[in-house]
Amino acid sequence: MQLYLPIADLPVNVLLILAMGAAVGFVSGMFGVGGGFLMTPLLIFIGIAPAVAVASVTSHMAASSFSGALSYWRRRAIDPMLAFILLCGGIAGTALGVWFFALMRSVGQLDLMIALSYVVLLTAVGGLMVYEGIRAILRSRRGQVPLAGRTGNRNWIHALPLKIRFKRSKMYLSVIPVVTIGLLIGFIGAVMGVGGGFILVPMLIYLLRVPTSMVVGTSMVLTLVTMLIATVLHAATNHLVDAVLALILMIGGVTGAQFGARAGQRIRGEQLRLLLGLLVLAVGIRFAVDLGIKPEELFTLRETGPN
Repeated sequence: MQLYLPIADLPVNVLLILAMGAAVGFVSGMFGVGGGFLMTPLLIFIGIAPAVAVASVTSHMAASSFSGALSYWRRRAIDPMLAFILLCGGIAGTALGVWFFALMRSVGQLDLMIALSYVVLLTAVGGLMVYEGIRAILRSRRGQVPLAGRTGNRNWIHALPLKIRFKRSKMYLSVIPVVTIGLLIGFIGAVMGVGGGFILVPMLIYLLRVPTSMVVGTSMVLTLVTMLIATVLHAATNHLVDAVLALILMIGGVTGAQFGARAGQRIRGEQLRLLLGLLVLAVGIRFAVDLGIKPEELFTLRETGPN
């Protein structure tokens, strides 16, 4: 069953796109991450232009994080002040990322930049997650207590100036690292089409020592707002958001997430971290392999729009 995508400018198999959305939704539900780090590469691998894939997945990420953020808000598992300061940096980072995205597109280096970004980020993060997952499994087999209890310790970040009190998280912390993290996540999300939860959650836990109970909900708020802004900016400046593609992905993603959440409850935490790390690492390696393969056509002509 073929369907023409107006912005991507190619026909696709609807069942294939639905299956991809369901698969990524399953992974998102199982591991508790947004799934953009997987959805964007999959779209690129089936022939959709990287620019369209990134811009379209931002709308999918915004929609998928809405219900989760609302659920955590009702359970009072979100720190409003922490989310607000993260958003101050996140909104600026998103705007900067969209500008950088348009700049790379205008000079004809956007596809290469996206591929290199995925190679560097995913191989580094995936490698660290695999390493930590293996260590956690070995500690569990030896009967040792997990190292998560160390999150209560202080580090150099807690000595920075401009501190404010985060009442719900019960922290007294400088706004400098919070804004910086929000800026980084917003920039990465706009450039790569990822929500950044798989980076943000560890940073909040291990760098800022945010209580685990507040981390996921606060992360979803940042993902929701930054991805929504990225969608609007990409649509207004780059005209690359394919609404038809995003809608199909949403339908599949919502379905797959329900089954993924059930499957995730049956797997131990350290095993989940190892599996997620292997998945992230595999996607990064696939991008690296594609960069090393000589293309069939050395030169490509593509319309970039009016100057």
